[in-house]
Amino acid sequence: MTAIPSRLLAAGTLAVSMICTTAGPTRAQSVEQFYKGSTVTVLLGQPPGGSYDLYGRLAVDYLRKFIPGNPSVQIQYKPGGGGAVAVAYFYEQAPRDGSIIGLFAETLAHTQLIEPEIGKWKMEEMTYIGSFAGVNAAFVRRKDSPAKTVAEMREKEMNLGCSGKTSQSYQSPAMLKNLAGFKFNLICGYPGSADYILAIEKGEVDMASSAWNSWASVHAQKIASGEFVPMIQSGLKRHKDLPNVPLMQDLVDDPKLKKAMEFASAGAAIGRALLAPPKVPQDRLDALRAAFDKMVKDPDFIAEAKKRGAELDPSSGAEAQKASLAIVGADKDVIELASKGMK
Repeated sequence: MTAIPSRLLAAGTLAVSMICTTAGPTRAQSVEQFYKGSTVTVLLGQPPGGSYDLYGRLAVDYLRKFIPGNPSVQIQYKPGGGGAVAVAYFYEQAPRDGSIIGLFAETLAHTQLIEPEIGKWKMEEMTYIGSFAGVNAAFVRRKDSPAKTVAEMREKEMNLGCSGKTSQSYQSPAMLKNLAGFKFNLICGYPGSADYILAIEKGEVDMASSAWNSWASVHAQKIASGEFVPMIQSGLKRHKDLPNVPLMQDLVDDPKLKKAMEFASAGAAIGRALLAPPKVPQDRLDALRAAFDKMVKDPDFIAEAKKRGAELDPSSGAEAQKASLAIVGADKDVIELASKGMK
């Protein structure tokens, strides 16, 4: 066997030493080291205005305080397709290192099941960080709309504004139209809730379904004056502010239809929640979840949320994850019926 010159052995040993020295700290990088001096982005699929923006801005202002290393936190808007553009990017292309989190529609699991051509993501691979509050959507009409009662909505055509098929602004009214005989003409394509609510004020549409959190915080005066009238709500139980407003499932008698309506409303338990993309390192996920849990208990955060009119009823990332997986694992017959309703 030919002997290897000692100078080559020394050079090889030095190279291996340099590789180990360089790679070691990267593998052993702590959560605090990763986030210190960095920026966390909160991605929204809706334009400014509305409940997504409301909670997203709260996260921007307070979350950094509780993440190890205290990174900067910024908001990024990527509207389009009722939020689908942002979610597709988030699932397929966004960094998977904990530097980006999302705040998207509570209907992502429904879209994955019912419209796979749009919802090309797997909720099983993404992780919820925590929910600020559950979200019941409220169908709110203009006071001079053609139909004044729920019964009349089955007889008189109503124009409803909506963003896209991945949002509850479309899915919930479509269920009532296709399965319960409501004469809703769905006019989609508005960038976000602020836009189709403005369309109500202008008389372009008669009604829209949007998060009650947003109606209550942004349009409280118009609701109090009777200019805007809540008529129907989606959710698994009536919101405390709307005890006399029926749930969608209250408007049908068939048990199968009730289950389909409840399935369509199950995202209410997720509400406005922060989400992490696939394959984020577990220690960073744990840190983000812990930071969220601390944030929503912080007195300064709670006071600021109240000041901004943001309802708080927080739940942990694990609870939001459980609700999402329950939707994905729903009974096949229920999913098929709901699918017919949301087409």
